[in-house]
Amino acid sequence: MRFLRKSLTGLFLLSITLGLLAFAGIMVRDAVVAQMAREAVVPQARERVFSVNVVSMRLETAVPVLTSFGEVQSRRTLEIRAAAAGTVVELDPAFVEGGQVTAGQVLARIDPANAQSELDRAESDLLDARAEVREAERALIIARDELVAAEDQVVLRETALRRQRDLLERNVGTAAAVESAELSLSSERQSVLTRRQAVATAEARIDQAATRLRRGEIARDEAERRLNDTEIRGEFAGTLSNVTVVAGRLVSTNEQLAQLVDPQALEVAFRVSTQQYARLLDEAGRLRGAPVTVTLDFFGTNISAQGVISREGAAVGEGQTGRQLFATLEAPRGFKPGDFVAVSIKEAPLDDVARLPATAVNAAQEVLAVGDDDRLETVQVQVLRRQGDDVLVRGRGIAGREVVAQRTPLLGAGIKVKPLRQNAVPEVPDMVELTDERRAKLVAFIEENTRMPEAAKTRLLAQLSQKQVPAEMVERLESRMGG
Repeated sequence: MRFLRKSLTGLFLLSITLGLLAFAGIMVRDAVVAQMAREAVVPQARERVFSVNVVSMRLETAVPVLTSFGEVQSRRTLEIRAAAAGTVVELDPAFVEGGQVTAGQVLARIDPANAQSELDRAESDLLDARAEVREAERALIIARDELVAAEDQVVLRETALRRQRDLLERNVGTAAAVESAELSLSSERQSVLTRRQAVATAEARIDQAATRLRRGEIARDEAERRLNDTEIRGEFAGTLSNVTVVAGRLVSTNEQLAQLVDPQALEVAFRVSTQQYARLLDEAGRLRGAPVTVTLDFFGTNISAQGVISREGAAVGEGQTGRQLFATLEAPRGFKPGDFVAVSIKEAPLDDVARLPATAVNAAQEVLAVGDDDRLETVQVQVLRRQGDDVLVRGRGIAGREVVAQRTPLLGAGIKVKPLRQNAVPEVPDMVELTDERRAKLVAFIEENTRMPEAAKTRLLAQLSQKQVPAEMVERLESRMGG
């Protein structure tokens, strides 16, 4: 009985195993037949649409800004030199590097002993010259008086001669008396000539005294100038630099002691290309007084000042190119001569131009404009100026059109795009509610797709688990499933 029971159990298990194997073979055969009988489904090809940032081309009147670099320099720089030789006996406390001086301030004094002695001698000689002038004037007066007296004597002698001749004609006088009267008249006339010579000598003495007086005054003035040259003064208010003198030092004539710089009379010298220079000329070919902005960067802290172009260089320097321009600064607070600064020059306004990002224009000066059905078109423009990351363009029929802000090699004429406009309200995607059967098919397709990344699968499955699913995503998955 025991053997029979075990035999029957074995037969039962064997029959069950054979039945299951047969059932499995039938299922495999049916699956293969169904798969072979199923028609191949070809996914429908869809046109690829690119999302691009677009900007609107609005025509405006723009003022281009030309950028250059230059150096700040002073229009009033004076070399302070010693006009006299000697020892520096006095030095103003402000006569140091960076010292602030005022106009007419005495900065230093050179030993004035020798100059003072020369001035004293010149004044003494001038006193002698003045005394000589006074003595010559008195001598001239006396000489003229003596001449008058001598002429009066001649008159008297002529009267006496006539009287003696009358007496001789009446036979009362003698010939000897007449002869004696003639001799006296001749002597007096000779005396008049002598007095006239004395007057001429006195007049010549006055001229000589006047010349001596003038020479004395010139010598006195020169001595005063030499004495004044021992004082070194500031010609205008400014700041001292390159100071090389100390009290007690022996200086020579024309030796440079310092430099006086006017901190308010500053200008900037900068260089532009010939093409940029041509933009700054007016209709008459003269340089315009264009406004400029000078900026000095102190590690993020900028100092700026306004100015205007004042003049241009007379010639192009050897080995240089372009043109050198000079701009006068207004209220240059914080600037010093020698500062390296950035210069921004405002050009003449340009009418009917559009401002676009530089990435919107290619080397052929073309832009991609959004046309009908959101397809791109190539539009030719003229690049007038480049302003940092932007360009100013002008073209025919570009007003109000939308162009691609950033060109890429994937974009070209005829490609369909999805414009992304600045400050546009984002569109809310359409949502649909799926049935359980439709949802299960989509989940099965995603799970069976071996080429899809795991991150994308997780994201799509998470969206399908929601009650409402984006309609665009559902359409895209179903198109890949072939309906």
